[in-house]
Amino acid sequence: MVTSRIEVSDKVLKHAAEDSMSAFLKVFTDKYLETIGGQINTQTMSLLNGYQHALLSFRIFVDEVETGGFIQLIQNGYGPYIFDNPFAKAMRLMGAKDFSKLIYDAKAIYDKHKEDLEKERTEEEFMAMYEQYDKLGDLDDEFLEMQDDVTEMLAHFVDEHIGEFATVKNE
Repeated sequence: MVTSRIEVSDKVLKHAAEDSMSAFLKVFTDKYLETIGGQINTQTMSLLNGYQHALLSFRIFVDEVETGGFIQLIQNGYGPYIFDNPFAKAMRLMGAKDFSKLIYDAKAIYDKHKEDLEKERTEEEFMAMYEQYDKLGDLDDEFLEMQDDVTEMLAHFVDEHIGEFATVKNE
């Protein structure tokens, strides 16, 4: 087991787990964001291990898709972090097979239309993208239907492999 440089409090984890699976995962991803100063770039990538990046990717994915779908995720610059890294594979290995397939389906659209999807847009042009890329909208809906199950699967995986995600401090 690889021990992480990230430390979380056992007390905080237990309290979060009593609240929800999302809150439990957020304890970890909040620490990751703190560690990288909220910036994902070449200087901060090495501060997290692969498991931590996978979990942070899920957090970013959820935050973006809940607010504005794949279109917003891509327009906000997270396309490469989600689609050009082994995020989908990591989700499959962590037990979220249907979610992994959904990410691969979105990646196929992203790869085919990357230049257009990442192009700077006016607000009107941005809103028009939702009609132009309606298949991504369908994937948004599909994710929202599976979100609770995926979150639960990931929370259980993290709990079973906690040393890969953080060092737990007893306080």
